[in-house]
Formats: sequence, structure tokens, C-alpha cells
Amino acid sequence: MRRVRTKLLVMTGLFISGINSSLANNITTIHSESDKISQLKKYLSLPNREFPYELKHPADLSLPSYSREVLVKSYQKIKLDQLENILLNNNPTIKIYLEKIDQAKSLLRSSLSFWYPTLNLTANGIPQYFESNNYYPSNSITETSSKQWSSSISAQIKWDLINPARRPEIAAAKDGFEKAKYSHSIIIKDLKLEAQKRYFNLQKANEEIEVAKKAIESSTFGLRNAQTRFESGIGTKLEILEAKTQLARDQQLLNTKIGDQKIGQRELAEILNLPEDVTPLIDSQTQLIGVWEKNLEESIIAAYSMREELNNILLDISINNSDAKSALSTGKPKISLVNTFTSKFNKGELNQPSPNTSNESSSFSNTIGLNATWYIFDGGNSKSLYKFNKSKSEEAKLNFTKTRSQIRKEVEEAFFKLESAKLNIAASYAEVLSSRESLRLAKLRYKSGITIQREIINHQRDLTESNVRYIGAVTNYNILLSDLSRQTGLDNIKPCDIKVNEDNHPNPNTTTTLSESHLIPLCQL
Repeated sequence: MRRVRTKLLVMTGLFISGINSSLANNITTIHSESDKISQLKKYLSLPNREFPYELKHPADLSLPSYSREVLVKSYQKIKLDQLENILLNNNPTIKIYLEKIDQAKSLLRSSLSFWYPTLNLTANGIPQYFESNNYYPSNSITETSSKQWSSSISAQIKWDLINPARRPEIAAAKDGFEKAKYSHSIIIKDLKLEAQKRYFNLQKANEEIEVAKKAIESSTFGLRNAQTRFESGIGTKLEILEAKTQLARDQQLLNTKIGDQKIGQRELAEILNLPEDVTPLIDSQTQLIGVWEKNLEESIIAAYSMREELNNILLDISINNSDAKSALSTGKPKISLVNTFTSKFNKGELNQPSPNTSNESSSFSNTIGLNATWYIFDGGNSKSLYKFNKSKSEEAKLNFTKTRSQIRKEVEEAFFKLESAKLNIAASYAEVLSSRESLRLAKLRYKSGITIQREIINHQRDLTESNVRYIGAVTNYNILLSDLSRQTGLDNIKPCDIKVNEDNHPNPNTTTTLSESHLIPLCQL
């Protein structure tokens, strides 16, 4: 027994000395990343006061069966700076990718186990009793019987000293772990962008509803005025009909925008995964969220260095190369150190005329040596797998080139669209100011008897349409700004002072607010 302990100590020393520095670094990295993931999961599982709601899954994964279960019972105001926190806390897709990180981490730990020896323990008959009687009626052989209690235990320690597949499999698992983390970051950025788009579109619907309401107020006043003039004998039936037509158009606009608002609320609730009885409300006005400080060239360079999609493709190349090496390693020799010891105990005798059940015997054996395995011929399987994975590696390289070009195109497209959107804001705001002034002058001309009511109706319609276009231009600018931030991987949006552009307002010292005009003018760029 003392010799066995000595051999085990020697094997342990050999194992410890055989672990190289890269393995130690891998283990340290795994533990560090494990702590980070655990902290993130713990963070997501705890209630947070900044989150309006925390998603709670039904215990039995059931679906609602009654109308009262999906009836909207409450409304929750949500700010733009709350989106990311609510998204991280509630969105199941993000949590799915977090589980994928945990899965990849487990696979990496599994591959690292190849460096360790294995211990197998087998126990037979703990204990077992055997009894038999042998009769020989056709000859003179003495009848015998067996009565015996027996038990045995064996243990085997096996350690792969040379395993060519070990290093490439660990490398592939490590790259898979890194890829899972990058994928998690990508999905967060994609969902954040989508949540921002839905937020801005809901803002747009809210502002357009206010514009439609103002138009209805104006149309209603115009209809009453036309009816009063007709009753006084100074107006015509045509003026009443024209006023009714414009009121009906404005009412249709309001109905459409209310529908857009409801759809926008549900879209935002869906991506934030709010409870089914909760509807979100936007606690802000449509306004420019900021300006982009980087030029085009800086934005492209940033995208190349910040986009995780490129890193994932590089990892694909590395994984495929590791799989190719692992495929070739199947045809290389594998050497293992094996130590097997067995202990047996018997009480009784076998095949004796009168077995002595008190007779005891025991045995112990220990074997240590090297085992070698070498697949000389596998029908070309290893070479075929090697070529397959090498081809996948070349495919990934081509995908890298394709994705790199696509990233540049996406950045340039978002950048140029943002520049156009900036100009559209200026143009649409100038249109609003012009329409507003035209309506004011038309009303003065109408009061003076110079023009007819149709001119007022036409200018009122122009003002409504220009207001809607301006709100759309601001919303489009904000979406494109968020999109450019996503494409570059930069959070480089600089907040700006909301001021009227000097070229589009007669009084540059005046700041127009939403309460005054239902519009937010340009930033001072």
C-alpha cells in the first residue's frame, strides 16, 4: 500500500509539472470570466428601482386564458435614458445570449479537463453470495458444491501524456467562448438601436396627434365662422362645405395618428417585454438628441476597430483551423499512463465436497504502465475532415472581406443620410415658418374682404402638412444618428442646445419651445 501511495504522489507531481503556463492562464481567464458572468446574472436577477418593471415568468409557463389577464390596467412613463436598463432587465433575447455564454464557458471547462487524469472505480459484489451443487450420476466423480461470499474493488488512474487533439480542441473551445461574448454584445447593441427607433417613432406619433388636434381646432373654428357668415347673409354654402371637408380631413389625420400611437406603444412594450397589462408612455418631446462629432474617415476607422462582427469572423477562422488540426491528430499516436489496482476478498470455497464457509482469502494486485493508441488507417476520414475545416476557414476569410466592405458601406450610408436629414430639418423648419406666416397673412386678407375662406383652408392644410414633415424630419435625424452610433460602435453623440438656426428664423435670439409651436427647432450646429 505504501508503494501505491508513492506512485500516486509521483503521478501527481508529474501532472502538476506538466501543466504549462498557457493552461494556467486559460484557467485563470475562465475563473475571471465566470465571476463576471455570475455578477451580471446576479445583477439581472435582482430588482432594480430604476426599472419600472421586472419580468416575471409564470411558474408553469402558462399562457393567459381570460380577457382580464391581458387587459391594460396601467400606464408607465419611460424616458429615453431608461431604455437600456429596462432592455437588459426584461428582454428574453439578451438573457438567451447570456445563457449561450454560460454554455460556451462549460464547454471550455470540459475541454480543459483533458489535461487532468481520470479515475475510475469499479466495485463488484459488495458483497455477493454464490452457491451451487454439482452432480455426476454417470461416473464416479465426487459430487461437489460451492458456498462463497465474495467482493472485489478495482481502481484505474489514466492520464494522457501525449494527446495531439488536446491543444486544438481547447483552443477551439476558448475561441467559442470569446465568440459567445461578442455575440452577446452584438445583440445588446442591435436591440438597443431597435428600442430607440421604436421610442422615436412613438414620439413622432404623439407629436403628430398634437398637430392634428390643433388642425381640428382651427378647422372647427373655421366651420363655425363659415356658418355664422352664411346665417348673416354674407357667406355662401360653398364655404361651409369646404370647411366641413377640411375638418373631415383633419379628423382622418387624427384617427390615423392615434392608430400609429397605439401600434407604437405595443411595439415598444414588446421589445422591452413589459407585462401584458402595462402600456408605455413617452415622457419626452420630439427633439434633436445631439450631433455627430466624428468625420467620415474617423467613423469608418472606429467601425473597423469596434464592430464585434469582424472579431467573430476572425474567431471563426481560428476555430476552423483548430478543428482542422484536431482532425489530423486522430491519425497520430496517443500515449497514456495507466495505473490499475485490484483488491479481492473471498469467504467460503468453490467446487469442494464439503465447502468450508469460514475459509477466507484475499488478494491485491497493482499494475502501472504506458498504453499507446495509433490509428494507422481510417479510410481517409481525418484528411477529409481536415480539408473540410480548412475550406471553412477560407470561407470565413472571404466573409471577413465581405463584412469589412459591408461595414464601410453601412457607415457611409448612415453618415450621408444623416447629413441629408440635417438639411431636411432646416428646409422643413423653414417651410413651417413660411406656412405659419402665410396663414397669418391669409387671415388678415380674409378679414379685410380681399380673399375668400378657401385660401385660409389651403394655408391651414399647408401648415399642418409642414408640421408633420418637420416632426418626421427630426425623428428621421434621431434614428439615423442612433444608427450611425450603432454602425461605428461609438457612443459619440454630443448633446446640443436646442436653438433656432439663424438662417431659418427672423429673430435668431428667440428660442422656440414645443409649448409655443409644437416643434423643436434646430440645434446650433
